[in-house]
Amino acid sequence: MTRNDHTTRGTLMVAFGALLWSSSGLFIKVLPLGALQIACVRSLVAALTIATVVKLRGGRPFPRPDALSLGCAFAYVGVLVFFVAATKLTTAANAIFLQFSAPIYLVFLEPWVTGRSIRGRDLVAVGLCISAMSLFFVGRLGAGTLAGNLLGVATGICLAVFSLTLKLQRARRPDVDPIGAIILGNLLVAVICAPLALPGFHPTLPQTGILLYLGVFQIGIAYVFFNAGMRHLSATAAVVTGMLEAVLNPVWVFLGMGERPSALALVGGLMILGTICWYTWRPKIVV
Repeated sequence: MTRNDHTTRGTLMVAFGALLWSSSGLFIKVLPLGALQIACVRSLVAALTIATVVKLRGGRPFPRPDALSLGCAFAYVGVLVFFVAATKLTTAANAIFLQFSAPIYLVFLEPWVTGRSIRGRDLVAVGLCISAMSLFFVGRLGAGTLAGNLLGVATGICLAVFSLTLKLQRARRPDVDPIGAIILGNLLVAVICAPLALPGFHPTLPQTGILLYLGVFQIGIAYVFFNAGMRHLSATAAVVTGMLEAVLNPVWVFLGMGERPSALALVGGLMILGTICWYTWRPKIVV
């Protein structure tokens, strides 16, 4: 298999994960539950799901953590908890847009940590995606609360650190599957949120079904594919590809709630799709 084939395979895996992630905004908004309740149950179910998949594949779901895997796990905790809280406090559009500020940090953080030089194509890809996202949510960024927007920024920082530490684990400890850090991160979310989330928590049957979907598919299976795809992509490329989540999220909102994206949002979505194709499927072209 050539390098281009590996890149394409990794891109498709991360893109499928992003497809599953993209359903989170709609269901988090629909559920009449608190942010900590959703985060707690979703992550507990996700941890069990991922651990089961790893075990069935003959792996070790709970390898002994080191400093790097612990850092990855806590960054992951920040991604999940801050995003759910941001989605509850501000608009779903704000939360997603601010979460995907992560490539801005990665373009400069990843070369500094790994020693790889910053490439022109990295800067162009991030610039195009951020410009497209601005079109996608033009006129909406100021609609949310200050606390929700700040949590969205924190989500983006945590996503950048999580993606980078996940990639570093694979490079420095090739004998250990870094997905163990994701399992640990989900368990930490459940443990941290449980004291405030579980008292008085009595979900209905439909709410339980939605929580199970979020845990098994929207987080669990999605991160299995994301982790597998990162074998073939840089942390920056993986997060840029993950921006598909922000493109697809309004589709779920439209199907579930009838909200129509604007013409500028459609233009922004096409720009992101084009940028991802250029950035990940033609790696030999240097800007």
